[in-house]
Amino acid sequence: MNVDLHIHSTASDGSLTPSEIIGLAVKLDLKAISITDHDTVDGVLDVLENRRPETLGFITGVEISSTPPLPYVSKGSFHILGYGIRPDDPSLTQALDRVKKARIERNPRIISLLNSAGFDVTLEEVAREAGGDVIGRPHMARVLVDKGFAPTIKDAFDRYLAKGKPAYVEKFKLDCAEAIRVLKKAGGIPVLAHPVSLDMDIKTLSGLLDRMIDMGLMGIEAYYSDHSPELVSQYLDLAKEKNLIVTGGSDYHGSFKAGIDLGTGRGDLCVPFSVYENLAARLTDMEKQRESSGLK
Repeated sequence: MNVDLHIHSTASDGSLTPSEIIGLAVKLDLKAISITDHDTVDGVLDVLENRRPETLGFITGVEISSTPPLPYVSKGSFHILGYGIRPDDPSLTQALDRVKKARIERNPRIISLLNSAGFDVTLEEVAREAGGDVIGRPHMARVLVDKGFAPTIKDAFDRYLAKGKPAYVEKFKLDCAEAIRVLKKAGGIPVLAHPVSLDMDIKTLSGLLDRMIDMGLMGIEAYYSDHSPELVSQYLDLAKEKNLIVTGGSDYHGSFKAGIDLGTGRGDLCVPFSVYENLAARLTDMEKQRESSGLK
């Protein structure tokens, strides 16, 4: 009864379309999924506009790139997941449009740096590779591989596109408090994504969570492809201590993130169905409270 609540589609930086993800999830006998593309809900809208099997539970989602609140500093990616969001919420749309605009301005700068490093790559080639409105570094990495400039996507990142490398350009990120506020206003549950990537000890992470809870954080991603059993246990304890909702998922990107499979991550990930049930129940309660207060 596995579920996967952290999945990326071609709407952002995944290699499978939303419909292909649905098909693969059914083939793998997953019981519920959430598509959580980076800074866009286009993949979610695609799923909602098309029929899906009744046996597969689905929760709307998004993953927002953010910045940790001071004085905390993250050594890795600081992302906030939003579950159960209304994808057409005006405040959410406005916030994501700001991120999209910044990405559009960032991409030509990365291409320029690649050109300066001696690589014959154009934005038009990358756009064709992306095949959609969202163009990102994974698509640039794929072009580098296709043209023989790198053997693998990982190598392209490690040598050219990752932070500190020749073609890296800092990404625009929403302020942590704003990201949480926007997600909650859209009816969603804000969740701290993959805490392992923050590279913090448990005491520091606990303090960060307290600060974010004051801002409205409601959950923590305890189950994740790179979380060891020991870390999962520690994150579950933190969730219980702080009354946080537990979520989990593989962070599946298809061929853009080799070694991470849908539903099972690196082969040993198991997100219990109860995680989906508890999340769905909390969202239902929130919706009832919203209706009883006269909000729509």
